[in-house]
Parts: sequence; C-alpha cells; structure tokens
Amino acid sequence: MTMNPSVFDATVLRIGQHLAQLSAGRTPTIFDSHWWSHSVINLAMKDPTFKVQLFRFIDVLPSVASDQAVVRLAEEYFGSLHGQVFGLQWGLKALAATNVGAAITGKTIRHQVEQMARTFIAGSSVEEALPVLANLWKDGRAWSVDLLGEATISDVEADRYRDRCLEALSHLGRTVDMWPSITQLERDHLGSLPRAQLSLKISALTSRLDPIDPLGTYRTVAARLRPIVEQAAAHGCGLIFDMEQAETKTLLLELFRNLFDEPAFRTFPHAGVAMQAYHRETEQDIRSLIIWADRRNCPITIRLVKGAYWDADTVHYRQAGRPVPLFEHKAETDTNYEALVPLLLDHRQIIRPAFGTHNLRTLAVIEAMMDAHRCSPETVEYQMIYGMAEPFQHAMVMHGRRVRLYAPVGRLLPGMAYLVRRLLENTSNESFLRKEYVESQSLATLFAPPVVPASTLPHSRERNSFVNEPHSDFSRQEIRTAMQTAIDRVRTELGRTWPASIRGNQLTGSLMASRNPARSDELVATVQAASPADVAAAVGTAVTAGVAWGRRPAAERIAVLRRAAGLMRQRRYDLAAWEIFEVGKSWREADADVAEAIDFLEFYAQQMTRLSEPLRLGQYPGELNQRWYRPRGVAAVIAPWNFPLAIPAGMISAALVTGNSVLFKPSERASLLGVLLTDLFHEAGVPADVLYGLPGGPEIGRALSEHPEIVTIAFTGSKDVGLGLWASAATIQPGQTMVRRVIAEMGGKNAIIIDDTADLDEAIAGVVASFTGYAGQKCSACSRAIVLNSVYDQFLARLREAVMSLRLGDPCNPGTQVGPVIDDRAKRRIEEFIALGMASHRVIVRRTTEGPGSFVGPTVFADVRPNDRLAQEEIFGPVLVVMDATTMAEALEMANMTRYALTGGIYSRSPANLAMAREQFDVGNLYVNRPITGALVARQPFGGHRLSGVGAKAGGEDYLAQFMITHITSENTLRRGFEST
Repeated sequence: MTMNPSVFDATVLRIGQHLAQLSAGRTPTIFDSHWWSHSVINLAMKDPTFKVQLFRFIDVLPSVASDQAVVRLAEEYFGSLHGQVFGLQWGLKALAATNVGAAITGKTIRHQVEQMARTFIAGSSVEEALPVLANLWKDGRAWSVDLLGEATISDVEADRYRDRCLEALSHLGRTVDMWPSITQLERDHLGSLPRAQLSLKISALTSRLDPIDPLGTYRTVAARLRPIVEQAAAHGCGLIFDMEQAETKTLLLELFRNLFDEPAFRTFPHAGVAMQAYHRETEQDIRSLIIWADRRNCPITIRLVKGAYWDADTVHYRQAGRPVPLFEHKAETDTNYEALVPLLLDHRQIIRPAFGTHNLRTLAVIEAMMDAHRCSPETVEYQMIYGMAEPFQHAMVMHGRRVRLYAPVGRLLPGMAYLVRRLLENTSNESFLRKEYVESQSLATLFAPPVVPASTLPHSRERNSFVNEPHSDFSRQEIRTAMQTAIDRVRTELGRTWPASIRGNQLTGSLMASRNPARSDELVATVQAASPADVAAAVGTAVTAGVAWGRRPAAERIAVLRRAAGLMRQRRYDLAAWEIFEVGKSWREADADVAEAIDFLEFYAQQMTRLSEPLRLGQYPGELNQRWYRPRGVAAVIAPWNFPLAIPAGMISAALVTGNSVLFKPSERASLLGVLLTDLFHEAGVPADVLYGLPGGPEIGRALSEHPEIVTIAFTGSKDVGLGLWASAATIQPGQTMVRRVIAEMGGKNAIIIDDTADLDEAIAGVVASFTGYAGQKCSACSRAIVLNSVYDQFLARLREAVMSLRLGDPCNPGTQVGPVIDDRAKRRIEEFIALGMASHRVIVRRTTEGPGSFVGPTVFADVRPNDRLAQEEIFGPVLVVMDATTMAEALEMANMTRYALTGGIYSRSPANLAMAREQFDVGNLYVNRPITGALVARQPFGGHRLSGVGAKAGGEDYLAQFMITHITSENTLRRGFEST
C-alpha cells in the first residue's frame, strides 16, 4: 500500500498532537523534580564521565556486603567527580568517622537506590508484585511479567529459573481469574487474550545458549521449556520469547519455531517472540516467521521493539573484527521500525502485532498506518516498560487502545543490571523522553520523520596497518557447515604416512605415530622423523642458504609471509580440523589457533616493513647517524603441541622475515601439524633450504641446541626444558663464533583474584573458561583462584555447579566444552596431582570421565594454602585450587608467591582495588574483568618474566629485533666547509 508522503506526515502530526494533548500535564517519574534522584540524573545527562561512574556504582552495589563497603565504594567512585553535588544528594558530606555513621550512610544509599529500582521493578516476588499488577489491570493496562535474576551459569540455576517460571504461571493463573473483566484487554481481532503473560529469557534456561551447537542447545532448552508451555496452557497464560544478544538471534528464532512445531504445542495460540528493529535482518526474519505461522495455521504474537542491547552488541562485534549486523544510527532503527509496521498489519490474520515503543512519533505513525490499513483498534497492542513513559501510557489508554506493560519482577538490588539499561535508555542523547521532557523540543521537531545520516565511506585502512583476523562466527550456518565439511574431509585422510626430506633426501629417523587423544586407538598420521645426523646436514645447507635469503630485499620476504597468510585463510577449516584430530582442540579453540597463526604472519610482515628501512638517530648538523638491522644467522625453532600452528608460525615467521634460515622442530605430539605448516611455508615461497622441518623427539631438540652454527633458539614449552636450553646456550661449542640468544616462554602458575565487589556471574564464567579451556593445557590457563573471604562460600557454591554443567566429550562434537588432554602420559601426570589434592585438600568438584581417550575431568580443590604443592607447581590440566584471602593486599601477596610471572587476572568493580592490582600484580599480562587466556597479536603482546620466560613479548613491536643484529653507522657529512646530504 502506497501513501502520499505529505498526506501521511500531516496525519502523523495531527494524531501526534492529539496524543500529546492526552499526555499533557504529566511527567515521567524519572524526570519528576520530586523524585529523589532528579538532580543526579540531570547531572548524568550533562556530564558523560559522571554518568559512567554513576551507572557503574549502581551496577556494583548489589554485590557489596557491608554498609561500610558501600561508603568506601561511593568515595572511590565519586570522590573526584562532583563530590559536593552528589555528596549533598546522598548525605556523603555528613559521613562520620565512626562505624555507626558509616553504617547509617551506607543504609541510606542502599535505600535510595532501591527506591529508584522500585520505579522500574514491580516487586521483589510475584506475590509482592500482584497488588501492583492488579492496580495496573484496574487502571486499564495489561502486563507481561519478566522474572529478573542473576545470569545462568549452571544447570542448577537453569532449573531454578524454570521452576520460578512454573511457580509464577501457577500463581498468576489462579489469581487473575478473580479480577474484573475488561473487554479491551481480553480480546483482539483474532479472539480472546489471556489475562496473564510471562516474558521468557531463554538464556536463563541453559548454562550455554550457544549457536555453535543448535541441536544440542535445543535439546537442553526444550526440556525445560516444555513444562513451562504446558503450565501456561493449563492456566490460560501467554508466553513471549524475549530477544537477546545479536549473536543468538537466529538460534532463538529456531528454538521458537521448533518448539511450537512440536505436535503438543502446535495449536498453542498465545506464543510470541520479540523482534528487534535495530537488526538489519529483522524484515526477512519477520517474513520467515509469517510464512511459518501461516503453515502452522495458528497465530503468534510479534512484539516489535527497537532493541535494548545495541551498545553491548556493537562493541562485541567491533571487538571481534566482524561486520556489525545492527543499524549504527538510531534514525536508521526508527526508519526500519516504521517500515516494519505495515508488514505486521498486512498479515494480521495470522499475526498479533504488539508494538513496543516510548516514542510519541512512533505511536502516531502506527495509528496513521492503522487508519490507512482500515484496522480496528483492537488489532494492535502497545507495549511499554513499567515505570517509563507514564504520560504516553496514559495517552494510549485514554485513546482507547490496549496497553501492556513489561513488568520486571525480582529482588531490587540484584535487578540493577536491568535498572542500568533503563537509565541508559532514559538519559541517552537519542531518547525521545529526554528530548521532550528535558530539552523541551517543539512538537514539529519531535514529530519530524527520522533523518538517516548520509552514507559515509569507511575510513581507508592506513598503509601497512594491521587488523586481527576475526575468529569464525559460528552463529552462521555456512560457517558451521564449512567446519563440519572439513572435519568429514580430514577424517577420510586419517592414517596416512607423511614423508619428509632434506634437499630431496629422506629423513633418517624412525616413523612416529600420531594418535587422536579423544580416541587413542585412532591413528591420525605416521610422520617420518629426523635423526641428529639430519640436523647436522640441515644446518650445513641452511648457513649458506640463509646468507642468500638475508640478502633478498625485505619486501620479498614480507610478500612470502603474506602469501602464507593467504594460504592459511584458504585452508582455515582443514587446518582447524587437523588440530581437532591430532591435538584434541574444540572447534573454537582450533579455529582461534589458525586465526592467531595468520595474525603472526601479517603482523610480523607489517613490522618488518617498518624495520627494514634505516632509522636516523638525532638531527644534529654535520653527522648522519643511522640504525640498521641485519639477520643473526641460523635460528632453531622448538615448538609446543598446545598451539601447534600459532606459536610455531609466529617464531618461524619472525626468523624468516628478518632474513634468517630456520630449523623447525615441532612437538612430537603435533608432528603432522608441523609437517603441514612447513609445507605451507614452502608453498608460499620459502626456499626448501631456508626452512627445514625436523620432526622428532627430545634428541632433535638437544642436537639443535648444541650445534655451534645455530645462533638463535626460539623455544616455547616447559620450564625444565627451557632452563636446560639456557644452560646449554651458555656453553661455547668448538667452532662457535657468536653467543647464542635464547628466547623462551616457559609457562606459569596463573591466578585470578575475585574481590567482594566482583560480578560473580562474570567472575565464575571467566575462571571456568580460563581453567578448563583446552582442558587447562595453556601456559596462560588459570590454576589458582584467590577469593576474598566475604564472597568465598558463595563463589565456591556457584563455581561447583558451573563446572558440573560443563559438557565433556569428543571435540569433533561442536557442543563439547572440555575435550581430552594430549595423551596418556599427560593424563597420568595430572591424575597424580589430583590424587595428591584429594589426600590433602577439600574437594569441591571431581568430574569423572568414561570411554576411550585421554580424558581428565575438571577438578577443583578448596582451602589450599599458598605454599602447598598444588598452588606452586604447573599442572597443565583442568585442575583449579581455590584460596581465600582477607584483604586485597593479602590476595596480591598470595598471587605473587610463585616462581612464575606469566598471566594473572582480577574481577573487581572497586577502582581502588583495580589500581592496586595494576601496580602490584607481578605478571607479564594482567587481565581485568575478563578471562586470562586468548591473548591477541598486537593487542595483547604475550609473555612473562621470572621463570615464565625471557625475551620480548610475542606479537609485540619488540619481538623481531631479537632475531637481528643492530648496526649503527655514524657518518661525518661535513666536507670542505659545506654539509653533504
């Protein structure tokens, strides 16, 4: 249906003016001058820095146990930011030095923030909310209850949310039957409507709402959803699936369709789903839903909203280097929303349109569209949020329309995350409510059509700039298919023998069998190994070949690295699939390793572009001082098995691009991946006599470390082997002309500190990911959690359930979270430590495993002391010890009580504690409020000190210089009284 734009705009203005008259004389609570927080909210809208601090303080408040801590945090957050204004508002200026004075002030702050929460939260429980809901009903407003709560990180918590939903449906269903009948709220164009409606957060029904495994996720979620739908049907209640983060959008729609396609629920008439207008795919998603609903032959509700996760989703996609699937300007979202209104109205015979908005123009547009489509008033429902836009709620009720309020129910302080989102919406520069009630913009301005900014070209990438290779987006079906296809293809090649040679001559070592750690009887490959004699032969040719390679223009070597990166991109999923089979990595872990290998190639190519030109030192007249880099000579690369592509690709490419020849010894536990990497470099253009792949055992490493013509050793592996390399390098061999340089990364005993202000949802998820990711087989893995004792018991209880909910199994399965350890030798060593722990420490979790393969179940011990063996020795498996500390200072002291200094982390929302950790936590890489594994090239250059290693950080600007000799030339440019240039 087409409409004359000028006529339509005039209609919108006419309707909007009428609605404005109906809302006149009323002010939204949050902007009411009598509300306690009015001056604070006004200040937040004027000062973005203060706004961030205010919302962060509100966010942390629920986790603070004592009133004294509330006062301390308030001082930390606001002491230097408008302290006088905020202090007068909350009485902080009157703080007494006594505990009583602090307690009173802390209680006051809590009480006032709770009062603010009550504006948006209908009650702390369904029972408490019922009088509020009943009054809304009497006032002509329906509602949809949303049960607030902490994030779900375990199956126990998912069951708890299911039970809360069942209890709420039962209680609401019984109670609303006694309420008076209101036809406007109980019928629409398709028939009767339920009095009670429950909005469901699907992520709360599973500890892992993960699009990488749609089938496994559906089985888990549907098992908890079915009794909820049955209860809703029994009590005549409606159900709406809330839409959440953009990454899960397609998965949630699949869950919705699959569930209500089941025979038992195919005729359930009051199912609905929220759709977000800020998503670029929303129109095609709605069209797909319409086709499905028509085939199902049963109506559904579509709640059209603009979306509440824009800020977080946009950051996550940009951080991951992926295209943002959302409109990036509010005007685009508004325009899309208005364009979707007629789509829903056109299909009202199968769709119950519900429009969620607090924008008066949007309301007027919907009304104008209804007029144009000749829709009866009961066709649509207007949905708003409890506590927001009360004048518009009133206007639509007075206009004779059905209004439903989204009514959160839950404990007030734990509902702070919800409250913060509401405050962000209300105080946003783009908020319609702010524009009308704070900025007092004219009706003509407020009702003008949204203006989409002119398209701007993306900023051109600076020449030779570096951008990380994005990890695969497994929410996309085509990506999942590509990975599964690669796994199936690689499976057909298992068991082959892979030859290796030096200048056409076969290596003379034994054959090495590589086996699948998930199925120890499955042969992945047989690889020809080298012998010490092969090392001597390879060095002999590598010395001469390296000289020629080093004399090539740097641009040629740089181009070779970039070709290698291109080949890796082409073979990305095949290489990842080989990692799944040979070293037992999960889908995401394997994919991330390939992406990191690409990053090293591209970053070191970019860095060599910078370093290949001479650098002038100083600008003094009469002299030209320059720094030049030259290759050191033959480099030995001794690589580990846990990052079988990324780490060796980084070490090899650094040595090659700086002009050195390389002898590469992959781990005997990842020998095939070493062969594949060597072949890829050769295919990219590295001469065969410049890079040698020498698979083998420890004897090959010893031969490399002792050869007098190898001048650089790049090593990643265990502390004992690394220290042995240092000792060997210190011995001058006959014929040796250069002191060897050893670059070594040797592991860690890494700790995460959790204080009493931490977001435990994030902290537990971060600790679990950091100690069980790749079965704990990362040098950066967390093996110690140090928890302040005020939250110690709570942390342990939730940690236990989170670990018990992990999915263990074959990494070929996309839903597997914890796979095998590398082999039976590693398994035996880890189990020796577990046995030691079980004999001397409190066991919190001991997951057991069954079936073939080298599996070790995640294990957690509590009450471990800092000097205990399990708190000091690197275990390299999924074993975590938890220790308690009284203060932050004590926690930091405990964290630093090992010989290692690699990675560490802290979960805290205390500015003072974070500052203390940055200053005193003695680690190479400190991670704040995030997991401690997964460093990215260039963004988090990686490496430690003490016994964790020596040398510049991998993936950093200093790394390449280690493979080169620095030359300085100083020239006198003054000749016969004039300066030459």
